[in-house]
Amino acid sequence: MAEKSLEVGLVLYRNCQIAMVHGITDLFAIASIFSQERGGPALRVSHWQVEGDGRFSRCYDTDAAAAGQPDILIVPGRLTGPAEAEEAKPYARWLLDRHAQGATLAASCGGTFILAATGLLSGRPATTHWLFAERFRERFPEVRMEPDKIVIEDGDIITAGGLMAWTDLGLRIVDRLLGPSVMIETGKFLLIDPAGREQRHYSNFSPRLTHGDEAILKVQHWLQERAGKPTSIADMAGQARLEERTFLRRFKTATGMKPIEYVQHLRIGKARELLEFTRRTVDQIAWSVGYEDAAAFRRVFHRILGLSPGEYRSRFSVAAAA
Repeated sequence: MAEKSLEVGLVLYRNCQIAMVHGITDLFAIASIFSQERGGPALRVSHWQVEGDGRFSRCYDTDAAAAGQPDILIVPGRLTGPAEAEEAKPYARWLLDRHAQGATLAASCGGTFILAATGLLSGRPATTHWLFAERFRERFPEVRMEPDKIVIEDGDIITAGGLMAWTDLGLRIVDRLLGPSVMIETGKFLLIDPAGREQRHYSNFSPRLTHGDEAILKVQHWLQERAGKPTSIADMAGQARLEERTFLRRFKTATGMKPIEYVQHLRIGKARELLEFTRRTVDQIAWSVGYEDAAAFRRVFHRILGLSPGEYRSRFSVAAAA
């Protein structure tokens, strides 16, 4: 079976930021060249718009003859301010459907408002342009708005800050799909200082979401929402409505991991963010991501990253970068 191509889609809407649409399309084209030179894949880039009958279709495609759906969908911002609730509705419905089919969703600047209209950001961190932060909090009080961050990568959701944060978002997606070497080469070519972003581009755990097993995908989304909370195989199997042995087999087939390994990676991803951006002690962080035994947390952290939590903080915390 031929390997599935990697596709990134951009969602176009009235007055969206055209500079971002064309700029990030070029960024992905450059990254594809560097990737192919290394023997890796190219990125397929598509632009999507809503038709008069409410359907969404490609209006631009770098590989129009190929089938498939985007692995990542990006909502741009716009210069005239965020979309109001009624305007956002058809886009939110479509994005919610694509997310249910395994697509990762991303947004930049005011595009985060459309992403939030899906309801998927409830209880989760997100960022947007600092000028829109208070308006965002008023409209979506259930979302943890953190406008001081340029990019927040939270598994199946990625958000970026101000108007030019699409460059950071683009490099983050290149890092996720094509690897850090291609990301660094792309940044250098575009004169976007990759070294200045390097600590933020040791990407968090990027789960496999395009496997097509809807029962397992439902469990993955459920786990993402409750990362750090106690869970069990029985709980997960119950969410999937599967017998435990069937669940274990299908989960490993779909994600490439056993459920316990998957949960560990989710928790360590959350712990990395806390180590980077807070002054909490390692023990406090261990408890907040679901480990009652801090020593066990340290062992799992070191096994996954090859560093102790203290070493990771000394290298990659905001204070260390400063």
